[in-house]
Amino acid sequence: MNKDQLVIGVDYGSDSVRSVIVNASNGKEIASSVYEYSRWRDGLFCEPGINQFRQHPQDYIDGLEATIKDCIAQAGGPNIVASIKGISVDTTGSTPVAVDTYGTPLALTPGFENNPNAMFVLWKDHTAIKEAAEINAHAALFDTNYLQYVGGIYSSEWFWAKLLHVLRVDETVRNAAASWVEHCDWIPFLLTGGTDAKVIKRGRCSAGHKALWAEEFGGLPPDDFFSSLDPLLKGFTDKLYKDTYTADQAAGTLSDEWAQRLGLSTGVMVGTGAFDAHMGAVGGQIEPYYLSKVMGTSTCDILVAPTVNMQGKLVRGICGQVNGSVIPGMVGLEAGQSAFGDTYAWFKNIISWPINNLLSKSKVIDEATVKALKAELSDLIIPELSAQADLIPIDEPNELAVDWLNGRRTPDANQELKGAITGLSLGSDAPRVFRALAEATCFGAKSIVDRFITEGIPVKGIIGIGGVAKKSPFVMQMMADVLGMPIRIHQFKHTCALGAAMFAAVVAGVYPTVEEAMTAMGGGFDEEYYPNASRTAIYSKRYEQYKDLGAFVASQTARITEAELLNS
Repeated sequence: MNKDQLVIGVDYGSDSVRSVIVNASNGKEIASSVYEYSRWRDGLFCEPGINQFRQHPQDYIDGLEATIKDCIAQAGGPNIVASIKGISVDTTGSTPVAVDTYGTPLALTPGFENNPNAMFVLWKDHTAIKEAAEINAHAALFDTNYLQYVGGIYSSEWFWAKLLHVLRVDETVRNAAASWVEHCDWIPFLLTGGTDAKVIKRGRCSAGHKALWAEEFGGLPPDDFFSSLDPLLKGFTDKLYKDTYTADQAAGTLSDEWAQRLGLSTGVMVGTGAFDAHMGAVGGQIEPYYLSKVMGTSTCDILVAPTVNMQGKLVRGICGQVNGSVIPGMVGLEAGQSAFGDTYAWFKNIISWPINNLLSKSKVIDEATVKALKAELSDLIIPELSAQADLIPIDEPNELAVDWLNGRRTPDANQELKGAITGLSLGSDAPRVFRALAEATCFGAKSIVDRFITEGIPVKGIIGIGGVAKKSPFVMQMMADVLGMPIRIHQFKHTCALGAAMFAAVVAGVYPTVEEAMTAMGGGFDEEYYPNASRTAIYSKRYEQYKDLGAFVASQTARITEAELLNS
């Protein structure tokens, strides 16, 4: 192999996009660049009060160009261009958008520039809770269980629920939409110069886990399944796809336009896209029956199993099991928590309210000092809370929380559920409440592991990747103690982007298989957390309390929902 061959991995997260240039011979990072979505940062097109979270496609385009060009400049500019052989992309998901006949997101066309319904509907947008509930009830009417490969429950975070919601609430988008496309499918289409929505290559990962595509169905469920749910969906499967592609397959080569924009060759191969956690699992060197946890704003948990071992097995309440969604030849199983880092960020925002809202009114310090003080305290809050929370003795009567601040993804998706904190007293200070929230996220992780095990899928250990895994020893040690199993932390800082780079190396022909790319380009693990048996015993009792509290919250939510239905 030519040791000078380089590949680019692009990782679209919730707040920003990161690109890396990686040496394909050893996985060494040559350059890295990150771009924050400016419109998202300013809170445009989002209404958290109704769980509406939308992102403008122009942010994605600007970030793609800025980060890749910056990486090329860092790596040596024109001198390294000829060595770049491939680009692959991962994104959050399900994050779909309505496009016109040319495959252009409607928000990039006249008249739709500021319409949130014409933008990408971010994974954590829960405006389609009603539609998801209807899909679940409707599926029970059919002899074929079209939800069997997505854990038996359809989520408001996913493809069809979001499509139906947008079609219902926005006639202008409904009339203009020629198709509905996942973010991870649109970026490769963009890079390869696509101009026809009908020929967008759809990734196996997004199609299988979020859009009900299955080999066993011969593609998507039939039109009758959707048109009998709502006539607005009649004929929509004809606007979508039948075939899907695993991420080791090419979407095409870099178009003339994008080659010029980026300063690259049109010979650069562009891979079929997939979701961030699925490519991140590859970047983190996933092994069969090890659970890869991508821990950021939420978690996405990935496990792979040999296809032969999954014959006849259906795992209830997860986010899907799809042949080839992670590694071709293996079944990828997905689970996750709807809020993880977001839980800590929420509490940080709560206790930062005086800092953010009152300091600017101070007559004691000037504006520049206010700005500097806000930035300094913002950086200190979570590390200091973690340090103080770690000093608190673990005891059964401690404050207890449930981590459903953004609903529950798995096990058993229910986005109507809410978070809760109990056991509060006048002695409940910020570190104690923070500790309860951290425990809750770890208990949520345990509920996922327990579901896999009770469904006959062994979990040999945990592979931790993502921002929380790298930055918070406090949370990682707690998780090891709660789970009673070790957690290995992958050494690469930007693991999802590395996974995308590994797929780019396969697409470019540097390696024949994903497994060989993982072996050559994976740098192993730089830290491992081992469970403390005495703490595990206490957490086991507190976990039972967590489940009891969760059952109570769920029962109350069901009562409220039933009352709303009766009054509607």
